[in-house]
Amino acid sequence: MQTVNVAARLTQMAQDRPDALAIVEPAGRDGQGKRQYRRITFAQLDRRSDRVAAGLTKMGVTPGTRLALLVPQGIDMILLVFGLMKAGAVVILIDPGMGRKNLIQCLADAQPDGFVAISKAQAIRSVLRRRFPRARLNVTVGRRWFWGGTTLRKLLKKPWPGSQMAPTAADDPAAIIFTTGSTGPPKGVLYRHGNFTGQVDQIQERFGIEPGEIDLPCFPMFGLFNCAMGVTAVIPDMDPTRPAEVDPVKIIEAVNDWRITQTFGSPAVWNRVSQYCREKGLRLETVRRVLSAGAPVPADVVQRVKACIHPDGDIFTPYGATEALPVAEISGGEVIEDTAEWTSQGAGVCVGRKFSGIEWKVVRIVDGPIATIGEAEKLSQGRIGELIVRGAVVTREYITRTEWNALAKIADGDDVWHRMGDTGYLDPQERFWFCGRVAHRVLTARGPMYTVPCEAIFNQHADVYRSALVGVGPVGEQRPVIVLEPMPGRMPRTAAEKEKFLAEVRQLGQGNKRTARIDDFLFHPAFPVDIRHNSKIFREKLAVWAAER
Repeated sequence: MQTVNVAARLTQMAQDRPDALAIVEPAGRDGQGKRQYRRITFAQLDRRSDRVAAGLTKMGVTPGTRLALLVPQGIDMILLVFGLMKAGAVVILIDPGMGRKNLIQCLADAQPDGFVAISKAQAIRSVLRRRFPRARLNVTVGRRWFWGGTTLRKLLKKPWPGSQMAPTAADDPAAIIFTTGSTGPPKGVLYRHGNFTGQVDQIQERFGIEPGEIDLPCFPMFGLFNCAMGVTAVIPDMDPTRPAEVDPVKIIEAVNDWRITQTFGSPAVWNRVSQYCREKGLRLETVRRVLSAGAPVPADVVQRVKACIHPDGDIFTPYGATEALPVAEISGGEVIEDTAEWTSQGAGVCVGRKFSGIEWKVVRIVDGPIATIGEAEKLSQGRIGELIVRGAVVTREYITRTEWNALAKIADGDDVWHRMGDTGYLDPQERFWFCGRVAHRVLTARGPMYTVPCEAIFNQHADVYRSALVGVGPVGEQRPVIVLEPMPGRMPRTAAEKEKFLAEVRQLGQGNKRTARIDDFLFHPAFPVDIRHNSKIFREKLAVWAAER
């Protein structure tokens, strides 16, 4: 049996590029205020992860053991993920930004056999030990107090045990990663080793990423992919759970200190950084590739990013979901030259062409399970429906909240299609145009209305930061309402200002057939957004808010 494990790629990079830097992370400043960094080479990372794997195995970790990882983004986190995978453990990864209540519930649902976590998390785990009855294999990152188990420091003090690699196969479980809960409760997605290796293959092939590049990953998971591709990961000084609050100065500092060639971040990150660069007249001359995902990237952000990086560089927006990533991609150049104008007129957001390992179809929207592919009605080009996908990067099941498998998966013999939960259509060039979430469409007496095409009309107003289409009333007879979040400092303060603002917005709506029958508008100071990227709008919450008004 051939071993399939993304950690094997780290071992290969350690052989090919032993002394090259694998990870760099911020480590304070010197007396002159210059940023200091902690560094680790590929060879050091590989050997230290071998020590972790051997230590875990000695503790009793076997292939399939579930271990929750609660460690901040950085060298220790990446080191531990590779060590856990080398031991064959199933890594439970949960975004801490989802809040303590959701975090604890997700952990309890995942039924971990132990925790690899910082001291604070271990203390909470000990207090709530009845929620985690199986958690007996515990490693503390930092100082251990009254709870049991060992520490990362002790594992790393052991002599190098030689290369470690559990004989995992492509279909063996590798991780449980939770969705953000932007539509429905957070669900634990079961990743298999084949999913991870497929992701690395597809990303590296599509973007031509080469060993020796230097990346600034503003999203923790991408730091893992970098090490598997021989790319140096420079960890940014930011809170990854609050990308919209990133300090542009710190991002620019890291780019200049390390001559970053590529960077990955949500649209919220690049909105702030590109605005700052424009205001200060700065360029990130070494950056040739920006990847931005998590939500549609507005055309003005695309333009600003292209203007502040290397003249030959570009921004790319991979499209996908926690359950299936990557699915498609489009370049900033194509957006500016071809699709942005159509988007502004209500055509939806073009997310581009599918990756080579993906199969996709647009099928008729069904509010309920589609048990087999024979029950899914494929739609022709240009017709809006729900996108379904399959391929090596597409996960097969939820391991928690398993009742959602019937709603999200479609059986096709021994294979499975994933329902993306996104509405849209394919154009003659086989590009997918995203029109919003299935759960967010407004079902009126005159037919469905889709969020993204409608919102684009109102987003053209200079004082509108973003808008959200929501439905008020019973399904099938919903009344469409547009909620407006003005630009900072542009919220109307007087009745006259409000009347003028709304008159201009209504005029925009009347000029497009998609929005001509929208009569209700509300102002909101700050939309609720997802925890992971700070970009996806929680329209369900806005709908409740709007109904109360």
